[in-house]
Amino acid sequence: KADVRSDLDHAYRYLRRLEHRVQMVADEQSHDVPAEPVALESFARFAGYADVAELSAALLPVLETVEKHYDGLFEEPPQTSTAGANLVFAGAKDDPRTLEELKRLGYSQPTQVLAIVRGWHHGRAPVVRSPRARERLTEVQPLLIEALADTVDPDGAIASFDRFLAELPSGVQLFSLLKAQPGLIRLFADIMGSAPRLAHILSRRRRLLDAVLDPQVLGSDFNGVAIDEVVAKAFAAARTTSAGDPMQEILDTARRIGSEQAFLVGVRILTGSISATEAGVAYATIAQRLIAALLGEVTREMEQDHGRVPGGAAAVVAMGKLGGREMTAASDVDLILIYDFDPAAEQSDGEKPLAPSHYYTRLTQRLINAISARTAEGALYDVDMRLRPSGQKGPVATRLSSFTNYQTSEAWTWEHMAMTRARIIAGSRELSARIEAKIHKILTARRDRATIAADVLDMRRRVEAEKATSDIWDLKQVRGGLVDLEFIVQFLQLVHAAEHPAILSQTTLVALAAAASQGVIHNDDYLLLARAGQLLHDLTQVLRLTIEGPFDPASAPKGLKLLLARSGDTTSFEDLETKLKQTLADVSDAFNRLIV
Repeated sequence: KADVRSDLDHAYRYLRRLEHRVQMVADEQSHDVPAEPVALESFARFAGYADVAELSAALLPVLETVEKHYDGLFEEPPQTSTAGANLVFAGAKDDPRTLEELKRLGYSQPTQVLAIVRGWHHGRAPVVRSPRARERLTEVQPLLIEALADTVDPDGAIASFDRFLAELPSGVQLFSLLKAQPGLIRLFADIMGSAPRLAHILSRRRRLLDAVLDPQVLGSDFNGVAIDEVVAKAFAAARTTSAGDPMQEILDTARRIGSEQAFLVGVRILTGSISATEAGVAYATIAQRLIAALLGEVTREMEQDHGRVPGGAAAVVAMGKLGGREMTAASDVDLILIYDFDPAAEQSDGEKPLAPSHYYTRLTQRLINAISARTAEGALYDVDMRLRPSGQKGPVATRLSSFTNYQTSEAWTWEHMAMTRARIIAGSRELSARIEAKIHKILTARRDRATIAADVLDMRRRVEAEKATSDIWDLKQVRGGLVDLEFIVQFLQLVHAAEHPAILSQTTLVALAAAASQGVIHNDDYLLLARAGQLLHDLTQVLRLTIEGPFDPASAPKGLKLLLARSGDTTSFEDLETKLKQTLADVSDAFNRLIV
């Protein structure tokens, strides 16, 4: 029933968001709110409520609703499609009524669609060669055609599904599963039509089909440690079994693992089983584990070729979305490599010795290549190193002393703003601890509020002069969008971290919550900005997953609009646009009030 489905959908999303807040408190998998009164009060504020009473007033009705529906729910038989039931694909000639109905459903090229489906019935691909497979296909075909029509690109969706079928050896199992679980048809349609990245990965990696069809795989907690185990095992196999250069196989392996893990995150976004915040953390965890593993591989290569630098160590610092654990399906990675070595060391100790600076420059170049080179499996990530000291003009690798001197004496305010996102993701633990201490000292230095406000406002004007837009769906650059929200938080961190170092989280919404708990920002402003940030991140995750380029509501299919409305916790796309406009206005107003 629609009302039950709506109630449970709302309850699920609410409880998942609350669960994620619980897990963020101690950075561990937990499902229990704190029992101790002081901790519970603190958690209530962190969750976006004024106090425990307000949290209880919001939570209890949700629990009661779930309990009521749990007792009353019963399983209904799957609904059949009336729209696609009368379509005719037999015969050599195109049926005019079928062409008209396909056009009405949303297909702009009904003749091509009819040809594709007729090809299925003629057994042109192995997947539909057997009579049994075609029989199973016929049973799910009406729902399938209707679901594919209700996607971002109906014609592209059915073409993508056709390519997917062409690469399968058999279709009986797939079509039988789709018949038994009609909900999977909607998921397949979303993947094929709404998320071209996922469709491409699924067509190339058929073993991921098992994950799509297994609720336990998609419903399990995301486990970064498991990625480490998969990567270590796969890299070891590449080193021992590769007939040629093992590094080439390692790079391909990293890309396969990365795309497969990202695929699973993307499917969770589409199904609504993971929040934007959780997705950002998941994407960042994948990137972090793979970059750390590749650093180990290129370090091993360097040591084989050039030995080691006495007392030498390196660490990778993530900035931007990776540093803040806010990555999307389309994010690149912002990195800085910092190294140090024994002051007395003049060169590495291998057969082909290098001076320390040259050694770590080459190590960094190899790491960048390992991450961004386009192999047969594509690139892992595009790498951006413009945030390193001196920007593009500076060396690709920086010694710790040079990094510290630059950040202390030469860096602009915008560089310190960027530094609030710095997070070490790979490398020497001892060096990492020293780098973290230096960054903490830099960010907790006392600063003049008026000076920082003027610098932030100047930076915003510069960004706006280059990328100004009135498009509310440019969620990053539009006034009141993500740039304004991030600038507010970074301004608060730079101005108040000297007295309130607890606000120094790399994650925007976590830092915002810490600012509220420390009294740096009024609770009303915190609630407004936290809700705005959640909405903007939710919508950004969906858009980055589903389309490439700007979003145009005028040409967007109903399916994508409904997906966005659901992600924005509204009942219609029109309500979502109204909510988004008000949210942008609220953030813009807060920006003007707070950065002074």
